[in-house]
Order: sequence, then structure tokens, then C-alpha cells
Amino acid sequence: ALEEAQKAIQQLFGKIKDIKDKAEKSEQMVKEITRDIKQLDHAKRHLTTSITTLNHLHMLAGGVDSLEAMTRRRQYGEVANLLQGVMNVLEHFHKYMGIPQIRQLSERVKVAQTELGQQILADFEEAFPSQGTKRPGGPSNVLRDACLVANILDPRIKQEIIKKFIKQHLSEYLVLFQENQDVAWLDKIDRRYAWIKRQIVDYDEKYGRMFPREWYMTERIAVEFCHITRTELAKIMRTRAKEIEVKLLLFAIQRTTNFEGFLAKRFSGCTLTDGTLKKLESPPPSTNPFLEDEPAPEMEELAIEKGDLDQPKKPKVPDNPFHGIVSKCFEPHLYVYIESQDKNLGELIDRFVTDFKAQGPPKPNTDEGGAVLPSCADLFVYYKKCMVQCSQLSTGEPMIALTTIFQKYLREYAWKILSGNLPKTTSSSGGLTISSLLKEKEGSEAAKFTLEELCLICSILSTAEYCLATTQQLEEKLKEKVDVSLIERINLTGEMDTFSTVISSSIQLLVQDLDAACDPALTAMSKMQWQNVEHVGDQSPYVTSVILHIKQNVPIIRDNLASTRKYFTQFCIKFANSFIPKFITHLFKCKPISMVGAEQLLLDTHSLKMVLLDLPSIGSQVVRKAPASYTKIVVKGMTRAEMILKVVMAPHEPLVVFVDNYIKLLSDCNTETFQKILDMKGLKRSEQSSMLELFRQRLPTPPTGPEGSSSLSLLAPTPEQESSRIRKLEKLIKKRL
Repeated sequence: ALEEAQKAIQQLFGKIKDIKDKAEKSEQMVKEITRDIKQLDHAKRHLTTSITTLNHLHMLAGGVDSLEAMTRRRQYGEVANLLQGVMNVLEHFHKYMGIPQIRQLSERVKVAQTELGQQILADFEEAFPSQGTKRPGGPSNVLRDACLVANILDPRIKQEIIKKFIKQHLSEYLVLFQENQDVAWLDKIDRRYAWIKRQIVDYDEKYGRMFPREWYMTERIAVEFCHITRTELAKIMRTRAKEIEVKLLLFAIQRTTNFEGFLAKRFSGCTLTDGTLKKLESPPPSTNPFLEDEPAPEMEELAIEKGDLDQPKKPKVPDNPFHGIVSKCFEPHLYVYIESQDKNLGELIDRFVTDFKAQGPPKPNTDEGGAVLPSCADLFVYYKKCMVQCSQLSTGEPMIALTTIFQKYLREYAWKILSGNLPKTTSSSGGLTISSLLKEKEGSEAAKFTLEELCLICSILSTAEYCLATTQQLEEKLKEKVDVSLIERINLTGEMDTFSTVISSSIQLLVQDLDAACDPALTAMSKMQWQNVEHVGDQSPYVTSVILHIKQNVPIIRDNLASTRKYFTQFCIKFANSFIPKFITHLFKCKPISMVGAEQLLLDTHSLKMVLLDLPSIGSQVVRKAPASYTKIVVKGMTRAEMILKVVMAPHEPLVVFVDNYIKLLSDCNTETFQKILDMKGLKRSEQSSMLELFRQRLPTPPTGPEGSSSLSLLAPTPEQESSRIRKLEKLIKKRL
């Protein structure tokens, strides 16, 4: 069985070997068959390439011969089509340039191109002689076809044709408008633009079909005219700079910008790729002066009166690519315009001053609020006009120079028209004077502002507020108009601060006037014999006097500041901050005080508190809630006055209870205040010394840290205390005089 198995294996191996040998023979046979097929494929591909190359060679050879023949016969129409084909065919032979015959054909093509270029240039020179006096009647078909050939040739040929044609086309312009000609000056600048417009029409009629549309010949002629005009105008203006006047300069600039606008409507600006003007160098938003729809003058004045320079405008059309292509030459001479505006604004301010003196202060206006001075609207309308006009001339340094002029006359307006016309008071006009000290008597009726003067102050305040808001808008508009690189140099913050100062001064005058009117009543309060008051009655006469003055002044001020409520609120707050400390100061002067007297004073204090809380809407038919900030000041100040009187009313024995009650009610650690209250109670010095000693012992120890520093700050003199010291000094000087 084993031997039989071995024999079967040997037979199996033999069969496998036979199969392997047969497979190798089959593989060899397949290789022999496919080798022949590959050879046939290669032969077919090479044969196809050879046939194609021979065809191209035949076309190239025939094309070169035909090209040379057609060039000699000036058959440019056929040459244009043939030359492009020859160029395309020649591209297939780049890898065969090592073959002499191919290289020879390539050189013949280059020679033919060179001859074509020279021949076409000669034809154009003959048709449009640069030195000729007359131009041919019209173009020829030969030249039109020659332009098609030039499109295929070296681009320098096309540029040369364009350059020569434009130069010849504009040669008449250079002669007509030479520097020594009368028509060359700015007053006849219209004739320049009328001439080129006629030339453009003439070109379209005669040569419109001769040059390919993609050459943009009409636009190129116009652009070259602009470059020549800018150079010539700059030259003649340098020579005759002294003859340039503002009206003449503005006339020339207006006509030039109109012409640039005409070019923008007619052409796309695609040829502005180099030269002195950089094509479409994106200007900042809102600096396109020609295509911006400015509101009509009537609308401008209306906008200015409303304090709003931001009138809605129509959507802007795309920027003018021709902006400045000619008008750039006027920029070095814009100092004439700036100087003129400086002079005009100076005269305008002087006229405002004269008119104000002639017309006098504005009449009282208690129905519609304080009127803004009309001169203010006139000033900003003029500013708007200048800004728009200058932005049409330039968005560079001249705009910065104009901004400086604006700043100068904004300050002058604030000083001469607003601050200069504020009514003068003794304290605000040079401080203390000998005559004022001699005339003034303590307790006498203070000189009050008249109704007209109060209305004038309110009018100036409203005008200053209008100027402040409009100056801020003016700054924003100037930044829109000027180049991006110059925006940081436009800053009207100083001028806005000046108007803020005028507002503060006006409010301070109103406060001082009402404050001074109340002074005699407070003086009368401090001089009353409060220890002799026997019974508590209605409010005292001095309270009635204070309320009367408040009812006289505040409604007038409120009605004249109806359009500026926030500044009326400021007036109320400043008056409260001035009157209440003064009232407390006079309260301390009421000594000694009996129990009944203290009760009467407490009643008076409560009456004043109610009047002050009602101050913003006093005498008004429409009751409006007072601002929280104002109410807080009045409640805090007058509550302190009430607490002082309550401490005065409290019995001083036992001493410890009195001192603790004082500390609890007033929270004041100042011994001077405690001393004043003891004086109001009419205590003797011997009694006061023991109570002061006890007061110092009972004082709470100040905590360390920020709370301690805040409590210590109570000891620092307040502005009211400082002002009282100044008044003491004035009284001392009066006594010596």
C-alpha cells in the first residue's frame, strides 16, 4: 500500500510538471503575438504624428510664403487671420527647433512680423503725419485691418500706434492753448473742455470704426487731454500766481469738476492704469464730492436750525475714477480759498457782534422756550457750505487748514457772542472792587437780573448747547470728508469744551442771581430775636420772601430752558447745593433760640423744604415729578437743618443723653458744629466747656481703613465753608475801608 501511494505521488508530480511546461510555452507564444501588435501600435502613432507634422509643416511653409506675399500687397485683412494661424502652427514646432529647416521658417515668421509692424507704423505715419497741417478726410479699410494685425503683433506696435495717433489728434490743442494765448487763462477754461468735447464727437464720427473697441481710443484721447491740461494749467498758474483770485479759482475748479463728472458718465476709467493718477485708489467713504447729493440750501438751513447736519441722502453712485485727474493741479493754490474763508468768517463774526448790539437781547419767550440766537444757525450753515465746497476741491491738507479756521471762529463765537454778552455781576466781573464794596451794604437788596437779562442768559445757554451738539456733528462730517490718513488730525474737543464752559457759566449766573435774591431774607432770619418768640404761627416773612423770589425766577428760567431740560435740572441741583448750606450757615447765626423760636424755625424749615422739593415744577400747570438726583440732595440737606433744630429743642440735661442724642441725630463729629448748637441754645461758656469735654469723650473711635478715611473727610472744609471764609475776608476789607 505504501509503494502504491508513492507511485501515485510520483505520477501526480509528473502531471504538474507537464502542466507547468505547457503554461510556459503558452506564455512565450502570447509574448510573441503581442510584440508584433505593440510594434504596429507604435508604427501607427508615429505615422499619425508624422502625417500631422508634415501637414503642419506644409501649412507653415505655405503660410509663411503667403504671409510675405500678402504683407507686400498690404492685404491686412487676410494677414490678420493668416498670421494668427501661422503663430498657432509654429507653436507645434518648438521642440523641433534643432532642425535647420524649421528654425529657418521660424526666423522667416519673425522677420515677417517685424516687417509688418514697421510697415503698419509707416502706413499710419503716412495717413496721420505728425508734422502735417491737415488731417485726411477719413480712415481707410486698410488701416482698420492693420489695427487687427497690430493686435496680434508685439504689444509695443499697438502702443506706438495709439501714442502717435493721440499725439497727432491733440497737436492742435497744444497750439491753440499755448501759455501765451489769452484763452489759456483760467477765466476761459470752459473753452478747453468745449474743444475736447468737439474732438470726441469728431473722433466718433470719423474714426470710431477704425480702431477696435477694446482699444478704448476715445477714453485714451480724453485721459491724455486731461494729463496735458493738468500740466499746462499748473505751469501757467505758477507763472501768474498773483493774478489768481478766489472767484476765478472757484470758477475754474467748478468747471473742471463738472468736466470730470462728464468723463465719469461717458467712460469707465479702465485705461487709468499708470501716470500721475492712480486708478481708483479707494477714497474713504463720503469723500466723493461730485456725485454726492447735497440737500438744497433751504433744507440745509432747516437741518442746521434743528441742530442736525445728518440729513438723509440718496444712495451714492460709485466713486468717480476721474476725480482729480485735472483738478489736482489747483490744490497748491487753495491757500487763496482758505485765506478768503478766514477773512469772510472774521467779517461774519464782526457782523454778528454789530447786529447783536443793534438789535439788543432777545425778547422774553415764555411759551416756546429760550430761542437759539439766529447768528448761530447762520454760522453753521456757512460752515456746511465751506466744508462741502472745500471737499470738492481737495480732501487733503486744505481740509485740515479749513478745520483750523473753523476752530478759530468757533472759539471767537463762543467768546464774543456768547460769553461776551452774558450779563455781568459783581462777583463775575473782576471780583472785588472799591466801588462795589462801598455801595454794598450787608442785608441790602441785591441787584437782581431783569426779565430780559434772565431770558438772555437762557438764550445764550440754549445757543451754547446747540453749538456743542452741532460742533460734534461737524467734527464727524469733517472726518468723513477728509482722507483716511488725516482723520486723526481733526479734533474739535477744545471747542466743544469752550461751549460747555459757556453753559456752566450761564447756569452759574442763574444760580447766583436767585441765590443773591434770597440772601436778604436769610440775613433777616439770622437777625430776628428768636428768644423772644412767644407763639408758633404761620411761616415767617423771610420764608415768604424766599418763596416769592423762587416763584418769580424759576418759572421764567424753566420756560426759557424748555428745550434743554437737562440743563434746567442742573440749575435746580446747583441752586439746591448753594442755597441749603447757606441756609444752614444762617441757621447757626440764630442765637439764642427759645423753645418756641426753635419750633417756629422748624416750621419755616419744613416750608422751605416743601418749596424746594417742588422747585422744578413750581408755577407750572403741568406737574412733573422732580428728578431723583435733585430730590435726594434737597431731602438730605434740609433734613440736616431739621435735625439741627430738633437737637436745639431737646433739653440739655442730663448731659450724656443730650450728647448721645446729638451724635445720633447729626452723625457729625465736628466740635465746631456742636459748639454752634450750644450757642444756639444760649448756654454759658462754663456749661459749654463741660459739655464739649463730654462730647469729645463720647465720640466713637474712627474705624481704620476706607471707612475711617471717609469719616475723617467730613472734617475737611467744604466749598461752602471756603466761600464763607471769602465772604468774611470781604467784610473785613469793607470794615477797614
